[in-house]
Amino acid sequence: MKKTKSRSSFSGSFGFVLAAAGSAVGLGNIWRFPYLTAKNGGGLFLVVYLILALTFGFTLLTTEVAIGRKTKQSPLTAYSRLKDKWGFLGVIACIVPVIIMPYYCVIGGWVVKYFIAYLTGAGPDLAREGYFNEFITGDTQPMIFMFVFLFVVAFIIFRGVNKGIESFSKVLMPILLLLVIGIAVFSLTIQHTDETGVTRTGLEGFKAYVIPNFDGMTLKGFFTVMVDAMGQLFFSLSVAMGIMVAYGSYVKDDANLVKSINQIEIFDTIVAFLAGVMIIPAVFTFMGREGMGANGPGLMFVSLPQIFSAMGRIGNLVGCLFFAMVLFAALTSAVSVMEAVVSSFMDKFHLSRVRASILETAIALVGGIVVCLGYNKWFFNIKLPNGSDAQILDIMDYISNYCLMPVVAIATCILIGWVVKPKTIIEEAEKTGCRFGRKRLYIVMIKFVAPILLLIVLLKSLGILTII
Repeated sequence: MKKTKSRSSFSGSFGFVLAAAGSAVGLGNIWRFPYLTAKNGGGLFLVVYLILALTFGFTLLTTEVAIGRKTKQSPLTAYSRLKDKWGFLGVIACIVPVIIMPYYCVIGGWVVKYFIAYLTGAGPDLAREGYFNEFITGDTQPMIFMFVFLFVVAFIIFRGVNKGIESFSKVLMPILLLLVIGIAVFSLTIQHTDETGVTRTGLEGFKAYVIPNFDGMTLKGFFTVMVDAMGQLFFSLSVAMGIMVAYGSYVKDDANLVKSINQIEIFDTIVAFLAGVMIIPAVFTFMGREGMGANGPGLMFVSLPQIFSAMGRIGNLVGCLFFAMVLFAALTSAVSVMEAVVSSFMDKFHLSRVRASILETAIALVGGIVVCLGYNKWFFNIKLPNGSDAQILDIMDYISNYCLMPVVAIATCILIGWVVKPKTIIEEAEKTGCRFGRKRLYIVMIKFVAPILLLIVLLKSLGILTII
């Protein structure tokens, strides 16, 4: 085996946990989790999600972090180090963040635009009907803000693991958590009377969020809840995209891996829950139950600015704090996505961090320009296999998140569960003498349950499984 040069590492478990949690806490938590919760019976989705996080999510997260630490390699090269002839899995795992990075930077640019607008007092303009569509279809602004976002992410990656990723996470993550808690508490205290004289409060919206709603629930509906919750775990825990393998490779051998993974799970689940507390009570208060159905950009960039405008004078301040929080979350996630690619280039092609960073920045910049053009000069609309309408950004999202990520996760389960055996991961987790408390659960999940659940997600995404 080729001798590996000294590898950078996190200074301690705290730095790793904050960096990994920063990766997990991204746009997927903030705009996707509340929507899926509202769509899938409120508290019912929360319970299903929590159970899956402690079983399915725990299994994938533990596996990827342990693979990274054991091999001391990035995703592109880690799998071949673990087992010859499995290098193809590393290639697929590396392609995922390469695809994700450009469109994530475009969305990050949208967040920068909205944050600056609220910061400068121009928040009320964002609530105007059609504003968001006018902005994203513009020729220059989306590209400029995309570049600003990408430049900040690239600068952090240039600085390396300790001075860049870890230092950045130690500053931003506590601020992010405080903002999430503060906005969530504020969301619970608001009330609004609409033009028909109906008064709704944030506490009523909170009840709609956490109390299970079984109205019209069928067996097919329950399976849909479960599949949506599994899909959300990919976004929430940053698994199956090489990120946790890359971050795991920077964890010192004397770190308590089991404890760190438990802390990441807890942190991510709390923030995902609080994201719902921030958004759902506010949307319910000002728009009722029907307003809770908005998803993705429609929720973040259309519905919420209208709500902030309806709040009056305080709305601009709340909007500024909210988009500051979203910006921090987007940055920490984008940093992890870029690092997965940069570390892969460094390990596979023996590039310096600077050269690898420049290469990935150039790829992301070109891809980001293509995504921006997909909203104006290169606009088209097609139907995806799952039935949804799509243009360039949606196609990239579908290929990476709904096709390649389940493939990576299924193949990883086969590799660990049946080829190199679960003991490979268990021994890595326990090598510092810590107890792997969910050992039996892990073995059952990695060999049997997780692959079956993942196959269901993949078949549903491809439009092959239509009974769910």
